[in-house]
Amino acid sequence: MRFEWLSSLAEVTAADWNGLFPADYPFCRYEFLLALEQGGSVGSNAGKNTGWLVRHFVVWQNDQLIAAVPAYIKLHSYGEYLFDWSFAEAYQNYGLDYYPKLLLAIPFTPAEGPRLGVAAGIDKAELLQWLAQGVTELQQVLPLSHLQCLYAETEDQQAFRDAGFIERFDVQFLWSNKNYSCFDDFLAVLTARKRKQIRKERAAVIEQGVVIKTLTGVELDLVFWQQFYGFYCDTYQKRSRHQGYLTADTFWRWGQTMANQLIVFAAFKDDEMLAASLCFQSESTLFGRYWGCKQDFNFLHFECCYYSGIDYCIRQGLQFFDAGAQGEHKLQRGFAPVLRHGFYRFTDKAEHKAMNEAIARYCVQEQRALVVYQQEAQDSLPFANRAD
Repeated sequence: MRFEWLSSLAEVTAADWNGLFPADYPFCRYEFLLALEQGGSVGSNAGKNTGWLVRHFVVWQNDQLIAAVPAYIKLHSYGEYLFDWSFAEAYQNYGLDYYPKLLLAIPFTPAEGPRLGVAAGIDKAELLQWLAQGVTELQQVLPLSHLQCLYAETEDQQAFRDAGFIERFDVQFLWSNKNYSCFDDFLAVLTARKRKQIRKERAAVIEQGVVIKTLTGVELDLVFWQQFYGFYCDTYQKRSRHQGYLTADTFWRWGQTMANQLIVFAAFKDDEMLAASLCFQSESTLFGRYWGCKQDFNFLHFECCYYSGIDYCIRQGLQFFDAGAQGEHKLQRGFAPVLRHGFYRFTDKAEHKAMNEAIARYCVQEQRALVVYQQEAQDSLPFANRAD
């Protein structure tokens, strides 16, 4: 039995890595993570230091890979979504270093899913014990303040709780398919006012001469990715004054290796693509990830990012539509508030004790506040029958 810290996912094979994670969850796939790395969106590829340094944790039994955790050394907190800026500021005010930290997460992807990959017969609690040993060794060469895991699935959550990690909550918005046979079936369970509003918004897109097309597979060619990347950069520039976290090469690699899990809702006018929403798909869930537009049209964002996705889920029999982080406006489109989870374990150095205890108390208070917020948001849903 031995464990390693990988500085590149290419140090293991796709078959070995993918064999430890559910085949249909896109974001732990070897192809997804390697495209981030080799495309220069994480790591130091082509000399670009992104602040995400690859340090995947793997465990071998003889020559068999039996456990793995996607992990990164972080030099900042950008691209995480369950943000910890207040913790970093408190550390700084206390004269302590918060970075570097070890992050068990999928870069730029606030989508709940597996974080602890294990072979058959391997217990996740045992993996966390091996991880603790590995972190202790890693701290001999890197002054890590703590490790954290973001957006873990239910089974992984329990493993972190049992291991004594501090837990945080986040609230996201999730659409659920109640065995609807068509989009009108979904509208029928909403209040009359909201039903009328959504129909008005969808009609307005058509009246502007915009046609929505669903693109998959071979339709996602080089020309598409060049156009989409331009949309992506323009949108980030308007919103955040930077070009976005992802490179054109990363998007292109996803298109080459994951076409069967990519769904795009694209807006055309006069046969010219003017906007698009990029989604990933599992067997049960559509994950909305990236949006961009060349030209603004009334309600087009809602159509590409929400309504077309809901329609697609109904037609394909998908159970959930996870449209990404944040956005209370999703409530009025039938996305219910759900709790997501983060887990933290801080160094046990004596000089950190008071700060870590304060953070633990804060997390308990934050949990209570977010449970209250979730209930208030639940009460704002536009369903005619609250049981929906």
